Amino acid sequence: MSNHDADDDLEKAISLGSQLIYEILSSSPSDLPKLKKLVDDGAALWYRQDDDGGLSALHAACLVESPELVQFLIDKGAIWNSVDDVGNTAADIALSLNDEVSYRIIRDAGLRSEFLLQVLSNDEDSAPNVLRNVDNGAFGSTDAFLDSSLVYSRDEFGQEICGVKSGDETVGVMMGWERGIMETTVEKLCADHPLKASGLRVLNIGFGLGIVDTLFQSIDPPPSLYTIIEPHKDVLAHMRATGWYDRPNVKILEGRWQDFVEQSDIYGNGGWDVVYIDTFAEGYEELKKFFDVLPDLLSGPEARFSFFNGLGATNWLFYDVYTQLAELHLKDAGVEVEWSDVDVEDGSAQDRWGDTKSYFKARLYRLPIGKMVAM
Repeated sequence: MSNHDADDDLEKAISLGSQLIYEILSSSPSDLPKLKKLVDDGAALWYRQDDDGGLSALHAACLVESPELVQFLIDKGAIWNSVDDVGNTAADIALSLNDEVSYRIIRDAGLRSEFLLQVLSNDEDSAPNVLRNVDNGAFGSTDAFLDSSLVYSRDEFGQEICGVKSGDETVGVMMGWERGIMETTVEKLCADHPLKASGLRVLNIGFGLGIVDTLFQSIDPPPSLYTIIEPHKDVLAHMRATGWYDRPNVKILEGRWQDFVEQSDIYGNGGWDVVYIDTFAEGYEELKKFFDVLPDLLSGPEARFSFFNGLGATNWLFYDVYTQLAELHLKDAGVEVEWSDVDVEDGSAQDRWGDTKSYFKARLYRLPIGKMVAM
C-alpha cells in the first residue's frame, strides 16, 4: 500500500468517525443498524471531535443512553478510558445520567484491559499499565521520589502537609485532610479485633505525617509490637525529631518494604495481627506484589489488612477500576475484602489543596478491610 493510499484510508476513517458521532447524537433506537454499519465500514472509534467538547463515539453513546450501542462500540474496540476536553470519560457521562448499565459495561472493559496487560507481562516497563502514571519525576517514580526533598509545613488553615516538589508543581505526600480516613481505618482494623486485649502486633508501611501511626498507638491497650517501614531520608529525620525512635515497642526499618519481605525482621514474630500499607509514587503493580506476599505476613485468620486506596482517584471510573481490580487480586491471594464508604467532602469552604496538586477528587473514599479466607 502506498503512502497516498494509507492517507486516503486514514482520512476516510476519520470522516466516518466524525459522521458516526453526529449520527449517534441525532439518532433514535431504530437507527442502530445504520450506526453499526458506519463502524463496520471503518469509522475510527478513537476519533474525538475537534470542537464541541472533544467527544468520542463512546461518549456520544452514553449521552443518548444506549447501553446496546455502548456494548457494541466496546466490542469493536472503542477506547474505554478516552477523555473529552474537560477530562470526562464516557463512563463519567453514564454515571451522571444514572445509566448504571452503560457505566458497568465500560468499567468491566477497563478491568478486562488491566487483566490482559498483566497476562501479557508482569514487567511494567514492557507492558505499561494503561492507568499508570507515566510521570518519571518525584510524583510517579519511586527512585526519583526517594531522591527528592520533602517539606513539612502547615497551610493557612492549619492543615499539616508533607509535600514534595517536582518541577513547578508541589503535591502532598500526605495531608491533614486524610485524618478522617485514617480514623475510620484504625477503628475498623482494631476496635473489635479478637486479639486486641493482649496487645496487637501491627505492621505499618509508610509514615508520611504519622497520622495513622499516632492513631494505632492510641488504641487501648497499645500495640505490643509496632513496626514501621519507611524509606525516605527526610521522613526518617522527621521521625527522629519527633521521638518515634524512642517510643516503647516501636521498631523502625529504614528502607522499602521490598527490602524486607524475605528477612526475619518482619517474619520472625509469628506474623502480624494488623497490616497497613500507604506508600507514595508506587503504582498498582507494586501494590499487587504486596498482595502476593500478604498471606505470609498475617498471623492467621483473625488478622486484618488495609491499604490507602487512592490509586486512580482523580477520576471515579479509574478509581472504581482499581478498587475492583484490588478486590479480585486480593481474593486470588486468599484475602476477602469488605468495603466501607468514607465521605471525604467535609462541607466546609476550606480549600484543602491550596497550592498543592490535587491527588484525590472522588467524593467517597472506598475503605478496604481484608481478612484471610477461612480454609
